[in-house]
Amino acid sequence: MTELVLIRVTGADKPGLTSSISAILAQYDVTILDIGQAEIHDTLSLGILAAIPSRAESAPVLKDVLFKAHELGLSVRFTPVTPESYEHWVNGQGKPRHIITLLARAIEADAIARITAIVAEHGLNIDQINRLSGRVPLVQTEQNTRACVEFSVRGDAEQSVMRAQFLQVANELGVDIAFQEDNVYRRTRRLVCFDMDSTLIEAEVIDELARAAGVGEQVAEITERAMQGELDFIQSFEQRVALLKGLSGDVLQGIAEQLPVTEGAERLIRNLKALGYKTAILSGGFNYFGRYLQDKLGIDYVYANELEMEDGIVTGRVTGRVVDGQRKAELLRELAEKEGIRLEQTIAVGDGANDLPMLSIAGLGIAFRAKPLVRENAKNAISTLGLDGILYLLGYRDRDILE
Repeated sequence: MTELVLIRVTGADKPGLTSSISAILAQYDVTILDIGQAEIHDTLSLGILAAIPSRAESAPVLKDVLFKAHELGLSVRFTPVTPESYEHWVNGQGKPRHIITLLARAIEADAIARITAIVAEHGLNIDQINRLSGRVPLVQTEQNTRACVEFSVRGDAEQSVMRAQFLQVANELGVDIAFQEDNVYRRTRRLVCFDMDSTLIEAEVIDELARAAGVGEQVAEITERAMQGELDFIQSFEQRVALLKGLSGDVLQGIAEQLPVTEGAERLIRNLKALGYKTAILSGGFNYFGRYLQDKLGIDYVYANELEMEDGIVTGRVTGRVVDGQRKAELLRELAEKEGIRLEQTIAVGDGANDLPMLSIAGLGIAFRAKPLVRENAKNAISTLGLDGILYLLGYRDRDILE
């Protein structure tokens, strides 16, 4: 009768260890039912679930493995596995899987403890924990450091409840915790759509225009109320644009050149382009500035509002349909259709209430440095890192990324 044995090997890592152990098993025609290996700080942890055929007794096999491990300076443990236990493990493979991503400037034990406590509370199993960020020196020389750990969990999850719990922990600890299904679409995203103001750039363009027109305080007040969801976007937008009447168009270029690009935006888009993603700006702002960013960053599509000018002077109106929240969602659908992809393969990123419609229909919706209302209603949020933190949510490691 075939014997099932779990072999666990630990010790200082060096080349050839896995080869040496598996070569012994091969001599006895052992079947490998499962295998996993991890290396942490030059320390190896190797697990092999072995099926030893009846024609080969387990004692000689395990004795040879034990001697080889001792020769290599490794520790080894053997645990018998019953057929019933093995079948229970096999039957669990169809359970849903989710990815939990912890993002911060530095990873503290408290964050790990709080996340794993929630996982345990919901009866989920942690299959893997991986560090996606690079190795962190003890003495930090860079201001904008990045740290990220990814958990792969298995089991039936109450997604809305867990997201609310993760958001509470994130707010209390000043970290970000993303929670998403681990399915085929997570690995086949193809289109990323960004809001512009306070997302791709660290400014609200209409506020900059208002300051140039001498109506900064009036417009800023309306802008804030609109972003908090207190005012209808189109009405508030028309009120703000009307206040710009009489502004000289000559100031637009100077404002565009001074717009601060958000931390991580250039790194993110450079890598998305290299990986074959399409990118778009879907903005309730203005085309002039969207096109400026398109040229600067290499964005594929831009959809925003056209500021009407007469004789080089702003009229206080826009031409065409205003790009509000509903229009952003429509544009996301249209671009997905144009690119021949499903909505599940899209990503939407924004910070304001008018971004929620597109965040809700995208395969991955991310509230970026967003208002509390948006963070609470979006499925995922990033507030502690720059835009390039999105690469972690896609499963990329720092070593995979172009600097």
